[in-house]
Amino acid sequence: MDLDRSKPVWPQVAAELRRRLDAGQYPPGERFPAVVELATELDVAPSTVQKAVAALREEGRLYTVLGQGSFVSKS
Repeated sequence: MDLDRSKPVWPQVAAELRRRLDAGQYPPGERFPAVVELATELDVAPSTVQKAVAALREEGRLYTVLGQGSFVSKS
């Protein structure tokens, strides 16, 4: 993923994660990758991924189960 570092990075990460969700890379009901894992893969800070995941959660695309992680919403 090529990031434009002259612009805020977290919206770009959120867009990439949306694209992956839309493509079915993370199927509904499945556990979403951990923040640290995604941060390493995308070469960004974990806080950047946390903001992107929070945006997806607000959109209803992900939900979190305390102590278990984030999961892909079924609808």
